[in-house]
Amino acid sequence: MKDCRDETLLEILGRGASDAPAIVVPEGRTLTYGELRADVTRAANALAELGLGHGDRVAIVLPNGAEVIVAFLAATIAATAAPMNPAYTEDEFRFYLEDTSARALVVPSGGGEAARRAAAPDTIVIEASTEGDGRLRLASDSPKRSGRQAIPPTGDDVALVLHTSGTTSRPKRVPLRHRNLAASISNIVPTYQLTGDDAALCLMPLFHVHGLLASTLSTFASGGRVVVPTRFNPLGFWPLLSNYGVTWYSAVPTIHQLVLARSGSQRDGSAEHHLRFVRSCSSALSPATMRQLEDLLRTPVLEAYGMTEASHQMSSNPLPPGERIPGSVGKGTGVAVGIMDDSGELVPAGAAGEVVIQGPNVTDGYENNPEANAASFTNGWFRTGDLGTLDDAGYLRLAGRIKELIVRGGEKIAPREIDELLLQYPGVAEAVAFGLPHPVWGEEVAVAIVPQGPLTESEILRYLRGRVADFKVPKKVFIVESIPRTATGKVQRRHVAAAMASIQG
Repeated sequence: MKDCRDETLLEILGRGASDAPAIVVPEGRTLTYGELRADVTRAANALAELGLGHGDRVAIVLPNGAEVIVAFLAATIAATAAPMNPAYTEDEFRFYLEDTSARALVVPSGGGEAARRAAAPDTIVIEASTEGDGRLRLASDSPKRSGRQAIPPTGDDVALVLHTSGTTSRPKRVPLRHRNLAASISNIVPTYQLTGDDAALCLMPLFHVHGLLASTLSTFASGGRVVVPTRFNPLGFWPLLSNYGVTWYSAVPTIHQLVLARSGSQRDGSAEHHLRFVRSCSSALSPATMRQLEDLLRTPVLEAYGMTEASHQMSSNPLPPGERIPGSVGKGTGVAVGIMDDSGELVPAGAAGEVVIQGPNVTDGYENNPEANAASFTNGWFRTGDLGTLDDAGYLRLAGRIKELIVRGGEKIAPREIDELLLQYPGVAEAVAFGLPHPVWGEEVAVAIVPQGPLTESEILRYLRGRVADFKVPKKVFIVESIPRTATGKVQRRHVAAAMASIQG
């Protein structure tokens, strides 16, 4: 594949053969690359007729499917796309629409009521619907400039604006230029040797950088096809694999765990599929889950490391014959990775510190947030906020978010260490360690556990004693039915801590 780091998304979209399938919606129709390009051009021109241009923010509130992909691509070409979670409340929509300065809002025809109510009076509301032939139609009551066409973007134009997940602080606004996205795509495609013969199953929401970059845009760059169910049902996982020739999928560990839990009789590995590999990203994958998934699917499971500010991927374990290491997120993929100490100096292999990165995929900076930019960029390196180590071979291991470290009487405890140890215990399905306030020690270790069967606090404590230092043994164990997660499957430890504190209460 030709390197596409100097291209815009419009140019990348031109790679696929016109008669080759680009998007397959199991509940709907298949779009060829020719049809996709035509639909995107029409939709981009429709946005331009409404007076929208480069830099104008177009909020997109649509469920997974072909329509959201077409609307997203059209917005990146004519203006700037700002995809949002359709499940937001009215107050959440109001915050994100105001913070993004959205000039337009794309919602389903007759739907998106909460987003409509939250929009400012001068926001251009655009209804998305499909015509009889399945093509996307964008309609609005706002005045039009008939015949106006979208101006092709340049690499420096902002294609996409997203917010950080806000796991430890208020969400920050991240602008990503076409050149940032193109650089990330140019890293992802060779990492997994994607070609036009591949079919990616998109199980991630398309308002998130994971689903957009890894599953969708990288597939388009390779000329392959992306299979996009409108909603993920773990019970329908195996038919999706076999019926649509899926060769790979990428997801968060929560989805992998659902696949494992709902596989039933398929656990003998006899189910037919064409998977070359499975990718895991956006949250920590435990070595135990990795092993179970590889045993079930009989295919390599590759953990990767990504974040919004890096246009998604920063590192990944390699395909065979390269070595994939459980508990590691692999080597930098076209991205320089280092470990930095508190003084801003890079440390040698094996030493712990903050993970820092450099590369053309990295955002130029947060919008209107000089304090965050000053704290996040040091000597040309972007500080990820993650604690980790690099070994002599360049494999990166993460210990968790620095701000999520539990500080007990001066001792710093990485909660991920406790998570991974507990996940090796047969009776534990999920485990999340976190800190709870303590009047003497500052914080004490606590853990929330979803059991696989009968499980007691004393049983957990007996298991941990002798496996970790005494100060790391939880002082409180919460046995719960579920653990709070974001819409993309991330665990926010501060939210878990707040939820458990209310239970303790």
